[in-house]
Amino acid sequence: MKNTITLFSLLISFHIAANNIDDYVRDMQLHSGFFNFYWDNSEAKIFLEISDYNKEFLYINYLQTGVGSNDIGLDRGQIGNNRVVHFERHGPKILLVQANQTYRAISDNPQERQAVEDGFARSVLWGTEVVAEQNDTVLVDVTEFLLQDSQHIQSRLKQLKEGQFSIDQSRSVIYQPNTESFPDNTEFEALITLTGDNAGQYLRSVTPDNTAVTVRTHHSFVRLPEQVMQPREYDPRSGGIPLTFYDYAAPLDENMKVQWAIRHRLETDNTGQVIKPIVYYLDSGTPEPIRSALLEGAAWWQEAFDSAGFNKAFEVKMLPEDANPLDIRYNTIQWVHRATRGWSYGYSVVDPRSGEILKGHVTLGSLRVRQDMRIAQALLSPFKNGQTDTSVIQNMALARLRQLSAHEVGHTLGLIHNFHASSLNRSSVMDYPHPLVQIKAGEIDLSQAYDVGIGDWDKIAINYLYREFDSNQNVHQELQQIIDEAQQAGHVMIADRDARAVGGAQPQAHLWDNGADAVEALNQVLTVRAKALEQFGLDTLPDGAAVAELQRLFVPLYLFHRYQVEAAVKLIAGVDYHYAIKGQTPPVESQIVSAETQQKALTAVLKTIDVNTLKIDDDIAELLLPRPAGDNQDREIFTSRSGVTFDTASAVEAAADLSLSLLLHPHRMNRLSEQHARQKDILSVSDVLQQLSKATWQQKHRQASNQWLQNSVNWLTLQNLLHLSQHQQTAPQVKAQVDTFLHDYAGNKHGEHMGQLIADEIKRYFKGQWSTDKKERPQLPPGSPIGMTMPD
Repeated sequence: MKNTITLFSLLISFHIAANNIDDYVRDMQLHSGFFNFYWDNSEAKIFLEISDYNKEFLYINYLQTGVGSNDIGLDRGQIGNNRVVHFERHGPKILLVQANQTYRAISDNPQERQAVEDGFARSVLWGTEVVAEQNDTVLVDVTEFLLQDSQHIQSRLKQLKEGQFSIDQSRSVIYQPNTESFPDNTEFEALITLTGDNAGQYLRSVTPDNTAVTVRTHHSFVRLPEQVMQPREYDPRSGGIPLTFYDYAAPLDENMKVQWAIRHRLETDNTGQVIKPIVYYLDSGTPEPIRSALLEGAAWWQEAFDSAGFNKAFEVKMLPEDANPLDIRYNTIQWVHRATRGWSYGYSVVDPRSGEILKGHVTLGSLRVRQDMRIAQALLSPFKNGQTDTSVIQNMALARLRQLSAHEVGHTLGLIHNFHASSLNRSSVMDYPHPLVQIKAGEIDLSQAYDVGIGDWDKIAINYLYREFDSNQNVHQELQQIIDEAQQAGHVMIADRDARAVGGAQPQAHLWDNGADAVEALNQVLTVRAKALEQFGLDTLPDGAAVAELQRLFVPLYLFHRYQVEAAVKLIAGVDYHYAIKGQTPPVESQIVSAETQQKALTAVLKTIDVNTLKIDDDIAELLLPRPAGDNQDREIFTSRSGVTFDTASAVEAAADLSLSLLLHPHRMNRLSEQHARQKDILSVSDVLQQLSKATWQQKHRQASNQWLQNSVNWLTLQNLLHLSQHQQTAPQVKAQVDTFLHDYAGNKHGEHMGQLIADEIKRYFKGQWSTDKKERPQLPPGSPIGMTMPD
């Protein structure tokens, strides 16, 4: 048996040696570059030459063409994984191996580096056999590797219950037009088809045949820079994006956790001129006037680099017609189409050895601009007396696009969100801006809806990331000085985790808000909303439009206050804090929001569940007509329990439930309970419950329609209280106060029907006969900019 195996091995070796590369590829087309490869037209295969084993390079996979559904999340230009890899040869086999970059040893001792490498798993991404060789070069067939599901489309569809799909090799091919090799990168593209059944609603809405999904995936092999860029230390106060790993060679008195800020390489020569400017290229498929807006917004960053001491360091151009937007040589801004509006993104391809950004790739969703136009149209109702001018509407939408372009490019320059910036005179494009709408001379004014240009914080962040220092300067001290000066000027950095949390505490960090005073801004937003609702009607539509379209325009106007409510509610049980380093000035202590401010915030939030705020006048409700044939139900309108007709109560309940769920979030009530125990002048949980009861259950209206809506709000108030009481994260001190409050209400007699229904529901709850998972919560149409699930 042993002799048989040996003979078999010899036969394999003879077979390999017999295949000379020159002979094997004689009838194939050569593509020379970083990696040489051959196209075999007769077999529709690609053969790759490999000669430099163990030489690290970057492997990146992309989704070149998208599925078209924001909910599925597989968009044109989407970047997948970003890996440092190398080829290894083991006899007749070639392996593509991904190194483990999370655990390293930054050491001059090769044995120490090897010990850490041996301590953690690597990943072999692919393996194949040599088909021919010549001297030290081998040839392998990479076709199967390129035709795999590199973007994990199958698992994504399965996860979202969009169907069971797998790749059909008979319908998948190498896509030659985008398969080529350049001096520093080799690009491959595949047209792959996944077939299956039981397609979900999102997939059905975007595929011509819902049993077959065909997209193009892209693979890049990229040369890593020969000269590794000098890393820059990351500081959580800087606004940068960290590259994190663990250094097992760190001295015992130093932290093993290492964080470097990601950034582009930007260097000057001995005359002070930039050696290679950072250039971004806009997708040539972007139409006007959007094209000009995106170019202008992205170009704002030039001012930030000028401020950091660079001359002509940043440019924005149109992508050349013959350029591939996924080519590593081009930082790109792509205009992406989907069936529904959704998020835009700023991705970066990063060298993990240094944090150097090798490519910035921006994806902008095309339907966002149309949603901004809807908002402006609903606010202005501009079509009185047959008017047709939409210039004001378009101007607001284009102003938002300029800001969006700057924002997403900012991510690819190495900047994270700073959601504190809106409280300091809109000091950063890296915040999420809500349109600043004002009333001037009795009319709604959009002239300052969005700010123009880069902000002061953006200049600070770019200065930290990119400023060049002389060899005789202490870089650490210089960087700390940049942050110290920023903090002394009042700038604070607060990122996503603190701002996005529904039960968050930071009183100045929110998404889609305005102003330093969240309560004042909420009251202003409510005033604008009331004014716009007064004029909402047929004049909101141009002549010839279907009246049913008013339902879609009504949603963003009716919910115009939704994000400012979230900002104001964070003042209740709010804690003012910022990221800090020991030894910094100003001091690092957090501060509880004052009792007076918390009460003002509670009063303002309770106003948003007042029936007089939420009611929909009859003259509006009567115009919200059922959709005509050909206009199907979508998520841009309120759901209805009334069949095809508009359901006023459902709209009111959706808005009220938003405010109630924010106010009665377990984290917020837990903090409030502790704050009151520490400072008696702070609101207690019982104080909130009593004021909530006064604003809801104790309200009586003479007008029957108002009382009918009040009953809806009262029922939702109960459901949110019961949810708070039974939530597993609710502190026992809070539960005790909520349960006492509910017991007291249930123990009283309530003659009117809703009051008695509430009392009976409370009794069922205490008997264990109530379950939150059986209660369908009102559905809010998407807003930010598409529906997001709020975590409990």
